[in-house]
Amino acid sequence: MILDAIAASILQGGIVPRGTRVQVFREIYWVFLGLGTLVGAVVIGYMLYNGYKYRYQGGEDKDGDRPKLGEVPTGGGKGKKLFTSLALSAIIVISLIVWTYGTLLYVEAAPEQPDAGVDVEVEGYQFGWDFTYLDDAGESTGVETGGTLRVPVGTRINIEVTSRDVFHNFGIPELKVKTDAIPGEYTETWFEASQTGEYSAHCYELCGQGHSYMDATIVVMEEEEFESWYESQQNQASTENSSAVAAGGA
Repeated sequence: MILDAIAASILQGGIVPRGTRVQVFREIYWVFLGLGTLVGAVVIGYMLYNGYKYRYQGGEDKDGDRPKLGEVPTGGGKGKKLFTSLALSAIIVISLIVWTYGTLLYVEAAPEQPDAGVDVEVEGYQFGWDFTYLDDAGESTGVETGGTLRVPVGTRINIEVTSRDVFHNFGIPELKVKTDAIPGEYTETWFEASQTGEYSAHCYELCGQGHSYMDATIVVMEEEEFESWYESQQNQASTENSSAVAAGGA
């Protein structure tokens, strides 16, 4: 598609803002707010100017330049003003659409970092969320949690989202991430938290009577704290597997 090619060139040209999803969406917000304010100021200013210029002052119009009701305006340059205004509007709107499309392409398909970040499988069910940490090959590392996802601060978190029963939708509003959880399929997206703390994840797809309570907690930790927690979980999983094997052999 032509739009894809233009968006790709914008991505390579450095026009698209970079950073976390929160930073990118904040940039989009300010661009739309700035342009909207500028266009609104021009339109309203021009309207007020003409309202003042052609205001009724009583008596007859001596200059004869005040338009009358039902009269076709003159002095428009044979449509040049109209064409210029439409052309400028089209350029602004199309440029904004292409820029926004390119920005969203970066958000959804940003190239992975050299350190690859942390990979997590997110599985929704009625009515909760399970999290499985994955290795570089996409296999489970044995670290699994339910209802709480712990991640390191300042690190890209790649998530693969699915469902074991009905349609769900996994979203973390504070981190500007949201994607479908479809039975038998995986949707991929990412996020990165720039500050430690706790965030809430919710289901945004009506999935049953417990939908309103289908939440999870995202705990963003310092890198060293996360590594310590992750290592302890791996050791615990390894111990449990060894015990299970021994019990099975007996």
